[in-house]
Amino acid sequence: MKMIKTILITLALGVAVVSCDLTEEPTFLSEESAYSSLTNASATLDGVYANFAAYGYFGYDLIYSSYGASGFFVSGKGGSNTHPDNTNLCSLKPLPSSPVTENPWQQLYKSIERANGIINNMTPIENPVTTKDEAWNNIIGHGYFIRAFDYFNLVRMWGEVLLRLEVTTPDNLYSPKSPTDKVYQQILDDIAMAEDLMFPRGREKDSYPAAEAAYMLEAKVYMTMATTDDAVPVTDPMACWQKAYDAAKHVYGKYRLVDDYGSLFEEATSDGTSENIFEIQFNDVVKSNHGKMFTASHAVLAQTWGRMMINAELVDLHYALYPNDLTRLNQTYKSQWVDIKGKTQKTYPVDSKRKNFKKGFPYLYKHWIKNKTATTAYTMQNFIVYRYADLLLMLAEISNELQNGEQLGYVNEVLARVGLSADDFVPNEDFNADYNGSQEQFRNAIMLEYRTELLGEGHDWFNNHRRGYDFFKRTVIDYHNNWSKKDDKVDVTLAEDPDVVMHFPLPQSEINRNNDINN
Repeated sequence: MKMIKTILITLALGVAVVSCDLTEEPTFLSEESAYSSLTNASATLDGVYANFAAYGYFGYDLIYSSYGASGFFVSGKGGSNTHPDNTNLCSLKPLPSSPVTENPWQQLYKSIERANGIINNMTPIENPVTTKDEAWNNIIGHGYFIRAFDYFNLVRMWGEVLLRLEVTTPDNLYSPKSPTDKVYQQILDDIAMAEDLMFPRGREKDSYPAAEAAYMLEAKVYMTMATTDDAVPVTDPMACWQKAYDAAKHVYGKYRLVDDYGSLFEEATSDGTSENIFEIQFNDVVKSNHGKMFTASHAVLAQTWGRMMINAELVDLHYALYPNDLTRLNQTYKSQWVDIKGKTQKTYPVDSKRKNFKKGFPYLYKHWIKNKTATTAYTMQNFIVYRYADLLLMLAEISNELQNGEQLGYVNEVLARVGLSADDFVPNEDFNADYNGSQEQFRNAIMLEYRTELLGEGHDWFNNHRRGYDFFKRTVIDYHNNWSKKDDKVDVTLAEDPDVVMHFPLPQSEINRNNDINN
């Protein structure tokens, strides 16, 4: 839904915005006036959310960097596996000076800075009486949700990060990194505020998430805390799983799966559906680059790049797990099309020979531009960050850890949409995965289910790393590097050093300007 008006976005982008060097004055409204009324504060919130669509964040760089370093994608740049983005980023060795390392870091902190502006300049009304009081609190709740969401991305991708909770001034411009456990505690504190202040499902402002998105975020945080290798002291992992369950159940039943899986990836039908819990808004002012990034060159009239393709073993694995999963297979992988010159193009697996790099990988059809006659590669299709199918898979994983007997039911809710059930899952020896086997086998099966349902939707890096290095190495790195069809002239080889592959390097620009950190 494109309910955010262009004039509000344009205005709000200038509200309390601090530039990369943190010295620029606000362009339109002063910080004082930005929060002086409900109308101005609402416009400010529009601007905070507008930052999510920025090129350095969900607009391009965060997508490109997290997909590339997930172990699931290769870059089409240069048409070769020897391009620097393939030998570095897509081989799990992102560089500290690369724009796709630098830009997401900067945009994340810009988003946090804007959220801090809301949190530090607006005081919650303890006993709201009027709808205006509740709307005021709702805006503050969104500030806490955004800050928690941003820090959760930062701490997972970089580990120890700078914990900035105040509006930045020259006096507090630089600071040392904070321990990960402190960052996680702050995330949970912010989530609690968001859950208390944000409007619940049914009262949320058009195009913005409801409080249920904060509960889903909370569940993801506790799931990560229960399994991560990072320094997050957890004396009782089962307590984390229980808290994850309680948070996820708060969302359960308040959304529903759309009937047509493919409609989630069509510009005309994907925005604001009953399945969307949190989505990044694109519009006629800030348009999405995703179609340009994922659509093969010359596949449509507009100029597209095809800069991200899927590692070939993943399509083979999907077919092996669900031979009859035609709906998700056809909506996820693109390996045959007629280009604008009328020539049929084929890549793997339709072209099974993989004779060269350009033919070696399927494209991600989810973000492919579906209109062949499109004259622009930029779309207004929103990017769905959280959707209900993900919530159901989370509940299945959590329930398996708790052994509460509910796990298969949640899986079957997801699979029923595409005419399948857990009984259609083919047990896999490589991953020791079987829905009807042991707790460990179910665990492995549900981690594979995230790939088949959510591949290319922004969760791959995080799900692959969430269960620690051993899991990541066994199920992603080793599986790719030892794949029987791997060809060193076509494929990248994934790095194995845990100090390199488990986190992004701190951006070089932050090291250069911040005397309180050196790595």
